[in-house]
Amino acid sequence: MPPSRSHIRATIETYLARHAEEREALDGLLAVLDGTEEPTSRATLPGHVTCSAVVIDRDRRVLHIGHRVTGLLLSPGGHVEAGDRTLLAAAVREVCEEAGIRPGALCLTPQFLGEPIDVDVHDIDANPAKGEPAHQHFDFRFAFYLPAEQPPALALQDEEVAGAQWLPYADVRSPTLRAKLLDAEADGLDGRPEPVNASALIHDGAGRYLLHLRDDREGIWEPWVFALLGGGRTRDDSCLEATLWRELAEEAPGLRPADLMPFAVEEATSVDGLAVPIQVFGGRWSGDAEAVELREGVLLKWCTVDMLDRLRLSPGLGELIHRHAAERPATKRPPHGARPLLGEAPAGTELHIVGVHLHLQDARGRILLGLRHPSSAFAPDTWHFLAGHCEREAAIDCLVREAKEEAGLTIAPEDVELVHTVHLVDGPTARPRIGLVFQARSWTGTPQVLEPDRCSEWRWWDPKVLPAAVVPYTRRAIDGILAGRPYSELGWGER
Repeated sequence: MPPSRSHIRATIETYLARHAEEREALDGLLAVLDGTEEPTSRATLPGHVTCSAVVIDRDRRVLHIGHRVTGLLLSPGGHVEAGDRTLLAAAVREVCEEAGIRPGALCLTPQFLGEPIDVDVHDIDANPAKGEPAHQHFDFRFAFYLPAEQPPALALQDEEVAGAQWLPYADVRSPTLRAKLLDAEADGLDGRPEPVNASALIHDGAGRYLLHLRDDREGIWEPWVFALLGGGRTRDDSCLEATLWRELAEEAPGLRPADLMPFAVEEATSVDGLAVPIQVFGGRWSGDAEAVELREGVLLKWCTVDMLDRLRLSPGLGELIHRHAAERPATKRPPHGARPLLGEAPAGTELHIVGVHLHLQDARGRILLGLRHPSSAFAPDTWHFLAGHCEREAAIDCLVREAKEEAGLTIAPEDVELVHTVHLVDGPTARPRIGLVFQARSWTGTPQVLEPDRCSEWRWWDPKVLPAAVVPYTRRAIDGILAGRPYSELGWGER
């Protein structure tokens, strides 16, 4: 069966939510959807639905193919077929048939995900040889990135295609698509893939990992295998961490792992065969898996590493868990009947999260603070140091990396010195934290907002006249630096 009328209607309404000004121009398409004929059938007149693939490389160029019949340079595309599950699947099939680009050589863009970047209405001349009168195509255009550094070798369909070109956004032949691409370029449509899904690698700190057995239903991604909880980003998600919290609320409400931290980026394959980069977050939880209200999937189960070779796992999951277990050995005793993976920390040990923070002062003595995004999981709408959590790296290396990634600042490790340490805890069950505050004596670059889902603004502040909304331990550290104190505590009781 071709894509359903309800699927097409939902897709166009999502598109019109972005481009309400185009509703009148798409009246013909809406009339077809209100009619009784199959919207994707080439026999439906005066117009029917088609699909195209907008393939973007890392030089911000779009693939165009020469169309033998019309002589035009077009994006790969064509009519929907009965076996196409969705409109997007039709676009993927067309680019494979016409240009030889396999689905696994494509991935979704974070700006548009599975939504069309453009819906174009264009006139098609009569074709007496096929018995087709003049009509219109309502062309749904979906944007894709290439996961590989270089575009793949093309295998053009000789019967319909005469040559191919990669054209910059400004030279794209379709006016409506060109305008959309140039607008989206300002929002980061740069051809560089990034994760569009988020998953939770949940462990209990004692060697057990929480796995989710998926439903065995048509259209389910990786059915009837053990996988991680999580899912795809939507347009309303402010960041991938927000994606994960939304997915957890939808799949297993009440499951609230602590200390969610990015652990790895993995790649999977979607039901349409596309490459899917996934941001995996590690998190800790030790509750009763059977007591969780599960709204999607079959069951949740605690598993140890030595069980993995007996389970049907999603591709790459076993290796991911082995890597996590090796890098983060068990730190507490497991529940009765479960055993730790790689030993334990000494009795009573509590692992701490280590964060690095940049205390940067300009020539006027002002310090640099960033305003956290309103949807940030941590301290929304609050001013904070440029900061990050230590991965498996030296603290100063982490600081240098975070300064470059978050604000475009280049700092030499030898120009950094530790000026304050904060030892804090947010509550009786929260993981303790150690905040290392480093000062850079020199740097190059001007602060830029490079991670807008986390920080919406950088600003220089007089340290004696700070804004009202400052992260409490940031304020404590600044006060300590001004007073010449090298160490502060917060949450352990005042001293």
